[in-house]
Parts: sequence; structure tokens; C-alpha cells
Amino acid sequence: MKRGRKSKKEKEDIRKKKMLDAADDDGGVSVQRPSRKRKKDDENDELEMSGAEKPYGLRGRKQEMMSKVIKKRAKYCEKGHLTCHQCKRNDKGRVVRCSTCTKKKLCLFCIRAWYPHLKEEDIAKACPVCRGNCNCKACLSSVQLINQMKKNPTRDKGEKVEHSLYLLQVLLPFLRQLDEEQMIEKEIEAKIQGLSVSELNIVKADFSLQERVYCDNCKTSIFDYHRSCTKCSFDLCLICCRELRSGQLVGGADPIVLDFIWKGRGYLHGGKEIETENQNASNAGAKAEVHEWSRSGWHSQSNGSIPCPKVNNECNHGFLELRSILGQHFISELVCKGKELVQAYKIQNVFKPPDSFCSCLGLDRNTDVKNSNMRKAASRDNMADNYLYCPKAVDLQDKDLNHFQWHWEKGEPVIVSNVLECTSGLSWEPLVMWRALRHVASATKRGQHLDVETIDCLDWCEGGINIHQFFTGYTEGRMDWLGWPQILKLKDWPPSNLFEEQLPRHCAEFISSLPFKEYTDPLRGALNLAVMLPDGCLKPDMGPKSYIAYGFPSELGRGDSVTKIHCDMSDAVNVLTHIAEVKLNSEQLTAIEKLKENHFEQDKRELCGNDHDEETNTYMLNNSSSTINALDNQNSVQVMEHEGGLCDQKAVNQFHQSGNNEIATAKEDGLLCESEVKEVDKVDTKLENDLLFGGDASEGALWDIFRRQDVSKLQEYLKKHFREFRHVHCCPLKQVIHPIHDQTFYLTMEHKKKLKEEYGIEPWTFIQKLGDAVFIPAGCPHQVRNLKSCIKVALDFVSPENVGECFRLTEEFRTLPINHKSTEDKLEVKKMTVFAIHDVVEKLEKSRLEIADI
Repeated sequence: MKRGRKSKKEKEDIRKKKMLDAADDDGGVSVQRPSRKRKKDDENDELEMSGAEKPYGLRGRKQEMMSKVIKKRAKYCEKGHLTCHQCKRNDKGRVVRCSTCTKKKLCLFCIRAWYPHLKEEDIAKACPVCRGNCNCKACLSSVQLINQMKKNPTRDKGEKVEHSLYLLQVLLPFLRQLDEEQMIEKEIEAKIQGLSVSELNIVKADFSLQERVYCDNCKTSIFDYHRSCTKCSFDLCLICCRELRSGQLVGGADPIVLDFIWKGRGYLHGGKEIETENQNASNAGAKAEVHEWSRSGWHSQSNGSIPCPKVNNECNHGFLELRSILGQHFISELVCKGKELVQAYKIQNVFKPPDSFCSCLGLDRNTDVKNSNMRKAASRDNMADNYLYCPKAVDLQDKDLNHFQWHWEKGEPVIVSNVLECTSGLSWEPLVMWRALRHVASATKRGQHLDVETIDCLDWCEGGINIHQFFTGYTEGRMDWLGWPQILKLKDWPPSNLFEEQLPRHCAEFISSLPFKEYTDPLRGALNLAVMLPDGCLKPDMGPKSYIAYGFPSELGRGDSVTKIHCDMSDAVNVLTHIAEVKLNSEQLTAIEKLKENHFEQDKRELCGNDHDEETNTYMLNNSSSTINALDNQNSVQVMEHEGGLCDQKAVNQFHQSGNNEIATAKEDGLLCESEVKEVDKVDTKLENDLLFGGDASEGALWDIFRRQDVSKLQEYLKKHFREFRHVHCCPLKQVIHPIHDQTFYLTMEHKKKLKEEYGIEPWTFIQKLGDAVFIPAGCPHQVRNLKSCIKVALDFVSPENVGECFRLTEEFRTLPINHKSTEDKLEVKKMTVFAIHDVVEKLEKSRLEIADI
């Protein structure tokens, strides 16, 4: 018989036969033998028996499932008291329960790893969640706190009116200036059309508030009146119109390219140049942009009309007609309303703080400021601004706002110390920020946050690096192929326009730390013009933005962790939120000193080879900050500025032996002493390294901020000595477009000393400590050097006191070459001013109506 599979009926017959045989063997009783069925239990993977004794049917199955759920819940509750809130695990041993909320628990491992500043008893008293500084993944990505900040709180009506009146008083003159410029252009347009100004009808431009309109010639922003081609999309601002009619078109200069030639890796440390091809780097940040027309043949007509400079099939020199974005009479009507409110409230100069208000005026060089709110930052002769206002955040009261305004109006920086003490204490550790970004990154973009762009401060070139490797170097240090400290700066991480989205909890923590929130609050600051743009209007990116970079305590002279001299278009506040000290061993320090000798020899070769002032070359070579070993071989050494305890040990010994304690006194005040030259004999070079990591443990960055009135002299000095500076690929500078806005200079101690000798100016110089908030007024050139690895978070704002400076910088930037990185007007301060006054007028008119009704 052919073998094959048995049918179901045959199988069933065989099974019944076996059951009958079993029944006969057991005395005639039929019993169904249970079948073995493997079911995996959560605890011990036991084998359950399921057979005829278990109920069948839907009801029985439901009861069976319910019993399993009850068992699992019991087991979960039994282990639930061991689950750590931070790591969400229950297998790490003992946990500490919070007595405040009685719910959250943390294991000992997470307490030591993520909250090293807290002890077990601290956690038991109040867990990080109750303290408001939990850094678990869920809490770091929470938007609850930042959303609460965005809600408009109930503010005292009197305070609203007071701030509105102050804004109206300060801003109205600038609105009048804008109105006068528009009136001049309207008169010219009326003349072109052969009409009176009253008969003139200006075309309304078809632009929405979501668009950012730029002048096609100078790239400055257009907020209202402008001229636009009748045949193409060419737009021209009123300033360019005025310059064209005068025959001197300054704005939108032709592009200039600065090439920095790659001369080989060895050249970075004094080696010989190598011939390379196609290894040039253009000026950093420059945009590849050229004019699509000839500026040389572009002129206005005799009646004041301006032809379009473009020549193509579409346009072919159409004429530019006057157009308005806000409306023909918007600005003039706003000026009239502002004047009426000034007369109604009688606010002329009533809010200007008198000179007698500030108690800082009586300070001089011999004043004891150890316990005051002042910090000495300069040693100018017969100057009252050598001291900077430096209150403690915990001591600030409402009345201190007037004190701040007194200094701020004069264009002086302000330092507020210990601002982090006013926050919940959220950790700014790099790995905590990294965890937060990893958690919020979507699955589709998982790889994007692992690699970041950095800038190497030695050759100022960009490169990619794994974020974990970068932060390892942040705390432990990195050395290049020759043992020179590799100083890296993170470039735009996280992107400033995504800071709130990617780090919502840190964003809220930063905002809560800011003092003088009337100016710095990016959500509702009453005196911050940047927040007064209407809803639906395209707003500039004001931050917050993080600046994360390595640092080194002594001045290397090449490859220092610096932010080069620049000038921001707006005001800014910069908070130092984290520092990390990297210590080097003796072998590394020896390698550094050897490379400094190579740098010195290279500077000697190249500077002397350049065709410029020989006296300048000699001075800089003999006083270069990178020539420590060369100076040690002499019988005497010149000791320059004492940088936060990092000055030459040889001079310190001689200094203290002479009984002069000026360095110690200035150190307590946070001041870097004035540059001095001391002759010291019989020095021991081995003691120099003892102070490489000395000074206050909270010190993080060295700041130099120049006064506005000294900018012209600073520019003259940089133009005179620009060949003594290096930039991309360590190449000496060959050309300067603008000494401040190019951001290619950093003044070492020696350059600052010579600047004072030649031009009689010096900056405010101070050390930013952990928790210090530095306020930088618009228009003040400044530079920064990290003494340690630092995380700083900065925010831009626009104060009414500095609107005039913002106007000036806007017009200065428009004169740069069109490919310059600073030429684009991203702030749009004129638009801010108009809408700020519009908002103020609405509030004051509403207040007048409410008073009248009463």
C-alpha cells in the first residue's frame, strides 16, 4: 500500500481508540490526558499545564487572562519602589525616595553620575524634580516651563505706562529723522511728476510682513519708503537714492576677495612653505556675490529720477518709482500722535537720570572697592570710567534699574555676577546638553547631531568632529601632531534659531538667569525693542546662542581660543554657564615652549621680510608674547599684564619681595593690572609653570571692551600694524577691508601695551567668572580669550538708549563690499523702532481713554 498522509478523520479515530484503551487499563474510566504546552512566565519561565481541567470557551478564557493581568500588576507594584526616575531602571540597587513628592526615587549610581553636588540626604529632602533642575531625558525635553514664560503675566499698569513714556521720549527723535528722510523723497517725487506734495499718491508695495526686503545695491533692509523698478524686481533704499543724486554712491561697494594660501601643515608651527595648487581660502564668511550691472555708469537724471541699472530683455533701464510698504502717511501720522502724547503727559526729559544719581562718580584709583558694586577695569589718566558697574545678582532690587540705565546710557559695559544663583540650578555640563539634544532628535535625523562643525583656532579652518570626541577634549584637552594644544570652537551648535526647540529646558534656565529683564527678556521685555515687532512679522534671530570652546590659561600667541575684535550691531548679554580646567604635564609644556621658539623664528623671518616700518618689526619681535624662552636667555625679562594670576612667576617673586601688593589687590577686584615693565634679574624659569593654572577657580574668559570714542584710534592702530597679525592658515594679513568688521585681529598683551603708548587708549579689561553676565553695548568693539574650556550663552537685544548707535552701524555696514559677511542688515533696527513707537502709542492712547473714563 502506498504511504501517504493520514486524513483528519483517521487521526481522530486513532486518538479515540487510544483513549478507550487507556480507559480499559484504568478500570473503564475515561480520562483525557493533559497536553504539555510551553508558556513563558515573566519570572521563571515555568511550564504550565493546560488540559481538560481548565475551562474552555470565551468566559473561561477571559477569566484566565484577567488572572494573568492581576499577577503582572502585583509583580510590577512589588518592584515599582525600586525604579529610578533618572534612568528608569530597577536593577541598580538601593534608591533614595523623595520626602517632598513621595513619588520620585533616584538610584545611588545616578545621584553620583548626574548630581554630584547633591548628597543622599539632599535627594531625600527634595528630589531634582521638586528642585526644578532634573536633567533626565524627559525633563530636559519638557516645554512646560518655557511655555509658562511665554504667557503674558499681569503687570502693574503704572509700570507699563512708565516704560512706554520712557520709550516714547527716547525713540521719537529717531522717528522724526525717518519722517524727514521720507519727506525729502516725497518732495523729489512730486517734482518729478509735476505735482504738489499734497497731490502725490504713492504706490503701495506688494510685500507682506513675512518678507524681508533688502536694497539690491547695498543689502540694507527696507522697512517702508523705497524705489522700485516699474519693469523688474529691482529695489533701492532711500540712502542709495540720496548718494546717487550726489554723485557719490558709497553703499554696496564692489566685492573684494582676500586669499589665504595653504602653505602646508608644517608652516603652522614655523616650518617651511610648500608649493600647493588650488589650496586657497577666501576671506572667511564672504559671500560669492557680484553686481549684475555696472555701478560706474549709473547716474540719476537732472530732475532727480533714477533709472534701473539692469540691462536685459525684461527691463532695459526702466525707471524707479517711489513706493511704500506701510502706507503713504503711516510714519508722519505716527509722529503726530507721538508729539501729542508728549505734550499730554509732559514727559520732556523727566526720566533722564541726573548725574548726581550714581554713587560711582567719586571713585578714583585709591578707592577701596573690595566690597562695593564696582570693578576696576582700566587705568586711564583722569578718567571716571575706569570702574565698571558690577552688582551681584542676588542683591538686585527694583531701584537698581535706574543705576544700570545711568551707566548703560553712557555706553559702559555692565557685569552682573552670580546670576546662576538665581536659577533652579540646572546642570550646564556638556554631556547633559548632549543628552538633551540626543533625546529631542527625531529618528530620521538621528545621525545629524553626532557630527558637528568646529573651527580650529590655529589656522581658522573648519572641520568636522564627533560631538563626543569634542566634549572629551573639552574636559581632557586635545593636542595636535606636534604636541601643541588644539583649541577648537563649536560652530553654531545647537543652531541659534533652534536653541529653544532643541534645548527648551536650558533655554528657560538661561532666560530666568538674566538680570534687568526689562531689557533682556526675549519674550516680553518692556524696554527690548526686539520683542515689539507685531505677530506675523518676520523677526530677526536674537538668540539665545551658545558659544562652546576650549581654552588655555596662558597666552600662546598663536592658536589662542579667541573671539577676534568685532562690533555687534545690537546690544548683547553674555553669561558664562560652565568652565572646565585642562591641566598639562611637564612634557606637554616643554613641547609648547619648543614650538614657541619656532613661531618666534618664523615671525622674525616674515615680519622683517615685509616692506613696512622697520621700527615696528623690531618692537614686535622683541616683545612678542610668544617669545618667553628667548627672553629667558637674557639677563632681564619684561613682565607685562598680570592675567588672572597667570603672569610670570619670576616677576611675581620680585614684586612681592619689594612689598608691592598691587597685583594681589587688583586680583581681588577682578582686575588685570595695568601693563608695567619690571626689570628682574637672576630668574628661575622653572617656576613659571607654577602659575599656568593659578588664579581663581571660577575664572573663565578674558574680555577687552573698547569705548566708542576710542574706535577711530583703534582702527588707525590696526591699519598701521595689520601686517603683524595672522589669520587663516596662519598667513600674515596682506589687506584690510575694515579693521573691526573683518574680525581678523586679536590684540595680545603686547599690542595693547603699544596701543596705549602710541594712541593713548586702552580697553576695559576684566575676567569673566562662572555665573557672570556681561552686558556689551552696541558699537563697542570687543575681543574675548578663553582661559579655560567655556560654555557661554548669549542673547542679543535692542535697548532704546543705543538705537542711535544701531542706526550708525547699519549705515556703516552698508558701505562694506557686497560679499562681506557683515554687509547684510539682519537686525532691521529701523523697522523695530517704527513698530516699537506704534506699540507705545497704542498703549498710551488706551491708558488715556481709561483715565478719561474714570
